[in-house]
Amino acid sequence: MSISIICPTVTAAFNVTLVVQAVGAAAPLAFAIGTVAMLLVAVSFLFFTRKVAHAGAAYAYITRTFGKRAGFIAGWSLLLTYAGFATGQAALVGSFTAAALRGFSIDIGAAWIGVGGAILLAWWLAFRDMRLAGRLMLALEMAAVTGIVVLCSSILSQVRPGLAVTAASFRPSTHFGGWSGLGFGMVFCILSFGGFEGAATLGEETREPRRAIPLALLCTVIGSGVFFIFVAYCEVVGFGPGGIAALGKSAAPLNDLALRYASPRLAIALDVAAALSCFSGLLGPLAAAARVAFALGRGGLAPALSRVHRVHGTPVIAVALAALLIAAPFVFWAPLAGAGDYYSYTATIGTLLLILVYLGVGVAATLESWRERRPLWATLCVLGPLLLLWVLYRNVYPVPEFPNNLWPYVALAWVVMAWVVMKWRPAVIRAELPDTA
Repeated sequence: MSISIICPTVTAAFNVTLVVQAVGAAAPLAFAIGTVAMLLVAVSFLFFTRKVAHAGAAYAYITRTFGKRAGFIAGWSLLLTYAGFATGQAALVGSFTAAALRGFSIDIGAAWIGVGGAILLAWWLAFRDMRLAGRLMLALEMAAVTGIVVLCSSILSQVRPGLAVTAASFRPSTHFGGWSGLGFGMVFCILSFGGFEGAATLGEETREPRRAIPLALLCTVIGSGVFFIFVAYCEVVGFGPGGIAALGKSAAPLNDLALRYASPRLAIALDVAAALSCFSGLLGPLAAAARVAFALGRGGLAPALSRVHRVHGTPVIAVALAALLIAAPFVFWAPLAGAGDYYSYTATIGTLLLILVYLGVGVAATLESWRERRPLWATLCVLGPLLLLWVLYRNVYPVPEFPNNLWPYVALAWVVMAWVVMKWRPAVIRAELPDTA
């Protein structure tokens, strides 16, 4: 689930170009530092997942330290985060499918929106069997990653980069502001890991969760980080020293590289693999959003949300609510914005809320470890929030151009809505929090 929420294929297809715009050929270095930074953020989650097995994940962790009000705001924020990630991925399913069909000279135009009906299939899988869904998510993502690795291997075998080219990829570029530019580029690197904690929402459905969940989170961050560094290096090498500007402007770098170093067939195969990967990226956040809705419902928001199917063992009402939160904006907003922009907008809103949750978990883990007289853990846990404050700052200043300047206000409005819900449903701050021992 964590891998599907991160959806490494989307980073290979989109985020690398964003990093290149900021740091140039040093994109692999930025991802290397970003991986270390996210490991520091992950430390706080490892601290809690070894103690707490709860479907609400960060909702339970923050409640444990700061009380139900702060915990509810965290859970409420996670709900929109996962819904935002999922609905954006649904648009990319349609976009990549349309791109693959264009390889066969079939232009479906705006009909890509119909492929987003994959939301219905994702809903059925999340409702039916999470074990099947989990295996499917992993298989789809591995298929996409395999295709990208094949392309990267072809690039390296043909280019055979020397030491000078490799060294340039792992030192700050003076043409892009040196370390200052590298720091800005790391923002996009860190956002590429957003959702790595998703597996924690399965804490109540996993055998030996206090062992399996921390291991899943740690492996996700390390494995994804290695993949990001490798792909960024291959894309930089593939475009060459004189093609860095072109890489930064490319709307489909994997397609461009496949046509140059492989074949049109591989370009089509990568589009198909990306579409399948994005379906995995839809299914994972949908399942995570359902678990958070289940936890909030059980915590006083709405008892019906805590209903579990007697055969499948899944939170049936919560899954349906999550699917609705994903489908509604997709139907009414995605056709107007277009697939790429819609993904960018919804992912940005979700990420801003996720950063707030990460901050809360980091501070909570710092305080808990200090109370337990574990100074090393406290030191490691506090580094994550300090880093995230900087990342949050870089997302709101300098003020982005319209309409991107609106998304911080959308995220803030969602947080304010949590206070309104707490006034409307005071039970959410009185109900006991189970399964936190």
